[in-house]
Order: sequence, then C-alpha cells, then structure tokens
Amino acid sequence: MKRQSKAAQHIVALDVGTENVKALIGRVTDEGVQIVGVGRAHQQLSDMQAGAVADIGSVVENCNKALAQAEEQAQISVRTAVVGIAGELVKGTTTTIRCTRKDPNLELDVDEMERIIELVQERAEAQARKNLELELGGQHIDVRLVNSALVSISIDGYNVTNPIGFKGRDILVQLYTAFAPMIHISALERVANELDLDLLAVAAEPFAVARSVIGDSTNATMSAILMDVGGGTTDIAVINEGGVQGTKMFGIGGRAFTRSIERDLGVEFDVAEKLKLDFSTRAEEELNQHASISESLEKTCDVWLSGVELALSDYSDLENLPHQILLCGGGASLKKLIDTLNQTNWYGQLPFTRKPRISLINPDQVVGIEDTTSRVEDHTYITAMGLLRVGLDTIQQQEDIASTSGLRARFDRMLRI
Repeated sequence: MKRQSKAAQHIVALDVGTENVKALIGRVTDEGVQIVGVGRAHQQLSDMQAGAVADIGSVVENCNKALAQAEEQAQISVRTAVVGIAGELVKGTTTTIRCTRKDPNLELDVDEMERIIELVQERAEAQARKNLELELGGQHIDVRLVNSALVSISIDGYNVTNPIGFKGRDILVQLYTAFAPMIHISALERVANELDLDLLAVAAEPFAVARSVIGDSTNATMSAILMDVGGGTTDIAVINEGGVQGTKMFGIGGRAFTRSIERDLGVEFDVAEKLKLDFSTRAEEELNQHASISESLEKTCDVWLSGVELALSDYSDLENLPHQILLCGGGASLKKLIDTLNQTNWYGQLPFTRKPRISLINPDQVVGIEDTTSRVEDHTYITAMGLLRVGLDTIQQQEDIASTSGLRARFDRMLRI
C-alpha cells in the first residue's frame, strides 16, 4: 500500500461515535471530495461515555481497525484527518454583536472587521465557559474554539456577504462558534497522535452535519433542523436561511433505548440491542406480540422528546423554527422514534408555523461529496461525510490564504472554519 505523497490530496474523516467508529477516506477533486475508502469498527460499552472518549487505548484500537479497512479499500495510507467531537459539554451558539462606528464615512477594512469578530468570539467563549461552569456546579473548565462560521453581517440594516469596502455607522455581526472542553479535545488529539494522524481540523459533529447539507454556496437559503441521533447523544443543529443558528447536544441516544429494554425485560445488553433492532423491522401485525418492548421504547421516546423540546426552546431569537426536520445517525434507524415524531403533538408548545416534516438525510443530499465505493448507503454515514465537508472547507481556505495577499486573505483567516 502506498503512502500519501505531499502532492496528493486525500483526507480521512474519523467519526468516533459511542457505538461505532467510522472512517471515510476522500480524494479531493476540483468538484469536491470522492469517497474511495470506507471502514467501520464497533465500540465496547466502556470505550465512550455520552459521546466523549472514556478509554483512549481501546478507542485507538477501534479507530485503527476502521482505518485499516478504509485504507485497504482505497489502497492508500492517509495521514491528514478531520475528527469529530460530540458530547453534552460541546457548546455551539450564534452570538450577535452590534457596533457603532465613530466615522460612518470611513470604509470598513479587514483590521476593523478582525477586531469586531475577535470581540464576538471572546464574548462567545466567556458565555460557553459560564454555561459549562453552571452545569458542573461552579467548577472552572478550560475550553477551546473548534468551529467558527459567519452567519450574517448587516451594515445600517443592509445585509452583505463581504463587508470590506462598505461605509456605514451600525454593524451587526452574527457569528456561530462552537467550543469544547480541553479535556475532550486533548483526548482526541492523543487518539490522533497514537494513530500517527495529522489533525487538519477537529469539528463539532452537529456543525459538520450542517456543513454537509449547506455546501459552499454563498446564496444558500436552506432552513432546517438537523438531528444526529447517535449511540450516546443526540446532536441538534438549527439552520436558518443558510446560516447555522446554533447547535445543542443532550445525552440520550440509541443506547438509552437499549438500556430501557435491558431493565424492563431483565435481559443482557446484547440481547436487548438485538430485540431493539429486530423490533424496528417487524411488520405492524407482529407488534402486539411484543407489547413489552414497545412500552419500554415508548417510555424512552418520551424522555428523548423532552430533550428535543428543551433544546429547541433555546432558539428564542428565531421568530419561527424551520418545519423541515432531517435526521441521521444510527439511533435514527429506530422506527419507534420516527413514528413518535410523526404521530404525536410534541411540537405544540414550540414556535412552528406548521407540523414539522420528518425525513432521513440521504447520502445523495450531502453537497460536494461523492461516494465511489457503493458502501455509503444510508443516513448512518452522514456525520462522517460532514467531517469530509469540513476538511474540504479547511483545505480550500488554506489554499485561498496561500494564493492571495492583502485584505481578503486576512478576512478568510479570521473565521477558522
């Protein structure tokens, strides 16, 4: 197997999930990224806790298995990686700041915009740290910025995509930022180091899912709620008119449903997992024979829905929530969960203008990512595909900075997507 040359453009996306590690090797082309290698390895119960690494050695071993499968198929060893980070302590939000300029007749330049964006990021970091300290009973916690993306800029009420060169008095900037605890980031960096990977980026997974469906169009107008239901967490991203409004995570995923069956039926975890998966594929006429499983799943669905409602209630800045809800992740394969979203009035107290429309994200919907392996078949690979999208964004940004000079290059460097 040949090792990647400096001239080659390949990246590997590593989705380190609670249930499975997924590795996708992508070849960067002029049109986007072609997936040329796919790998997958199962995680043990003690390897991850609520989306965060709990056993570094075991996670490294699982990642190595997934990478080996992907490299065998791609026939290339890739060292440049994008790794996803998840968990309840990863905080993503959109911060808004209004600045009044002393001289409205002076054209905006990158120096001024850099100061404004740095101020927004500082405020967002302080708020993320404050929120985490409240959740942890006052315990101080170090955080680091993992993703930042411009949502909108307006000058005197006029929306612009690039403010450089404009004049005006009042500047309103909305910036999405995601922060993660240093202990989680350092664990992933250790995993990458053990695997001899060079980290191109660490991305908050709900942000990566959002990037997967938005793409790189500056005219994107998509509005949707994205839910990544993993094994240990549910990650939610709200997109409004092409901009990421925020991301929320809570610690209920597919394992919670398995645990419920395990407790209620008094069976081992592995048996409960099989019962859960079998139940989702059974015909309607068979369900009455498995009423106890249905009741167990229904109880957990109610708790999960409470988490969804609580997460979405935080988007008070939006007049209305998008009525399109797109799901991905292994937990979204649970038919009971989809039926509950479709058949109950869980959204009644939230600012929806109509009943939400529920659907799974298809790999064909991911912008700029093409599967050449025929192995990326369903919604369970969307997060990994989103990580490839973040990798592509990062490479393109680095190339723009390297090939240009002056104002635009510095403006690109601010956002650190």
